[in-house]
Amino acid sequence: MKALYPIPAIILIVLWSIPANGQSHDNESTLRQYFSGWENKDWNLVSANLAPGFTFTSPAPDDHISIEKFKEKCWIQTEHIKRFEYIRIMTFRNEALAIMHVITTEGKVIRNTEYFLFDEQGKIKSIEVFFGGTGKGFPTNAQ
Repeated sequence: MKALYPIPAIILIVLWSIPANGQSHDNESTLRQYFSGWENKDWNLVSANLAPGFTFTSPAPDDHISIEKFKEKCWIQTEHIKRFEYIRIMTFRNEALAIMHVITTEGKVIRNTEYFLFDEQGKIKSIEVFFGGTGKGFPTNAQ
């Protein structure tokens, strides 16, 4: 019986960096562009990074809502968003996970974790948001 040896870390790192299905897009750059649209109150920049058929899910409750419903329900938050502080962005093939602080215009800090899926063109196919921190959730949440 052959002994099993652990795969050296460098091989795992190399394997992690190999794009899935030929995807070679920079997902972190896409995320930063997407969030800069929120900071700059520029819906065109936000929507330019979203794939056709985009869906959004959050505890608000939103269950795979369409881009139209997403804009209607969530875009009103922009008047309260000053900036994002990225705690960590991790990407793997067509997925990314971002942990960040949303800094409001009132100086409040809201911690979010967001999970992204990307399509073959590097556009955001779906987002799942998980609110955290003080339990306030999104800026206009009355809790």
